[in-house]
Amino acid sequence: MNKINQTIGGIRPLDKKAMEEARIRQDSLTKPQGSLGQLESVSIQIAGIKGNPRTRITHKVIFTLAGDHGVTKDGVSAYPSEVTPQMVFNFLRGGAGINVLARHIGARVVVADLGVASVLGPHPDLKDKKVAMGTRNMAVGPAMSREEATRSIEAGIELVEEELSKGVDILGTGDMGIGNTTASSAIAAAITGADVAAVTGRGTGLDDKGRKKKVKVIKKTLELNRPDPKDAIDVLSKVGGFEIGGIAGVILAGARYRIPVVIDGFISGAAALIAATLSPEVKPYLVASHQSAEQGHRVLLEYLGLKPLLNLNLRLGEGTGAALGIFLVEASLKILDEMATFSEAGVSEKND
Repeated sequence: MNKINQTIGGIRPLDKKAMEEARIRQDSLTKPQGSLGQLESVSIQIAGIKGNPRTRITHKVIFTLAGDHGVTKDGVSAYPSEVTPQMVFNFLRGGAGINVLARHIGARVVVADLGVASVLGPHPDLKDKKVAMGTRNMAVGPAMSREEATRSIEAGIELVEEELSKGVDILGTGDMGIGNTTASSAIAAAITGADVAAVTGRGTGLDDKGRKKKVKVIKKTLELNRPDPKDAIDVLSKVGGFEIGGIAGVILAGARYRIPVVIDGFISGAAALIAATLSPEVKPYLVASHQSAEQGHRVLLEYLGLKPLLNLNLRLGEGTGAALGIFLVEASLKILDEMATFSEAGVSEKND
């Protein structure tokens, strides 16, 4: 826990002076005040994170973390767990949705194995942070030990720290793991107190019968394991996933190093719940890229106090929504920095 505690101890409040300067400039740009909505508010937020009212973004990094889930043995997913390692190699070949969108926005993708249930072998572009060969079946006992949960969060922190020398101006979170919507629904229900059915969706495409079974399995899991909602490590260890813990670590490290964290969908949202339970100070560093088609995602975002930038009915994961969110964040910063003020443009301001 030392690494986690040190990281949390380094998280500081946003720079209010930089935010106020950014707000004053936004209000003086050649547009009606507030007319660009969230593009204005998110640029002010980033100014506070970076401590610069006219900051620019050059180095964009998306962390796509992979792990398998033992609970798939209970038939909670429409796809087999073999898909997880297959998709990891697709990421490494550059053929997945996240690769396409990352190229589009000029971001690099960091692919990491946190707990894939097979030996992937060495690859120059694969970060090996494997905690174990997938989680255990949380429907019959804890998904992992407390030590493994701690290690997964530390691994996420390490991933960010290893990229700092290459430059990280903004980061996005992504995931890959068959069965991870089940773990995320369990985390959401445990921490927010929401009804299991309200936070459980169709994942990769379950039919009505499959979704009902998934709800039943999650209820059984929570009754059996009784995770403590005030203890993030307890929740993660009992009903979480290694990639979810890793993303929580990425979030903590982003806040520690004053890097804006653009979170993806439901799985990243569950990881944000873990991170925010460990340290509520991370919340101002979070930008919700979109509201997922997974019904539990809205509950998570409301609980965290986050307003999504987009609602495109996405449910792919991988960091695809985060890539689109980073694109919008960069656009908001360019507006703040490059758009002329009324005085600069010689345009008359609103009548008093």
